[in-house]
Amino acid sequence: MAFKLSDTLLIEGYKPTSEPYEIEVPEIQSGDTYYFITGSGLKYQVRFGKKRNNYLGNIINFSVLSDEFEDEYDETNRGEVYRIIATVMEIVRIYHENHIHSDTYEFTGEFKDEHETQSASIRTRLYYRYAQRVLNKFWIPEIEGNKVTIHKVRNIRD
Repeated sequence: MAFKLSDTLLIEGYKPTSEPYEIEVPEIQSGDTYYFITGSGLKYQVRFGKKRNNYLGNIINFSVLSDEFEDEYDETNRGEVYRIIATVMEIVRIYHENHIHSDTYEFTGEFKDEHETQSASIRTRLYYRYAQRVLNKFWIPEIEGNKVTIHKVRNIRD
């Protein structure tokens, strides 16, 4: 099956700013749960859920799987943020290649306790800035509160 530019998510020639970690992809190509382990040994899970009101819409759930942390959404601060972002973007790219009809992706970052009064978490703003740089012209990112949503633009032709 040949992909059109409008089927892709990232800019042509996209290269991550940091080397992604090795990704454990689902055994079934259309699966929704991916894993990776960082250089410090933390295991992460990236899971895609479908929106209730839009089956082509996806919610990205990103969490750390470690007994070391009380909460799966804890901030780890191991100095690996750029490789983690590169890995998550690679996972989103792979997922999208297997779900090319998807029209939205949504992500909500967790707040650090001392920053809960801000409208968007540091993590959410970081993912938003990254999305602005790497999405192709058929996708636009929006930030509303603490949520980043990227939407497929329908009126642009290849």
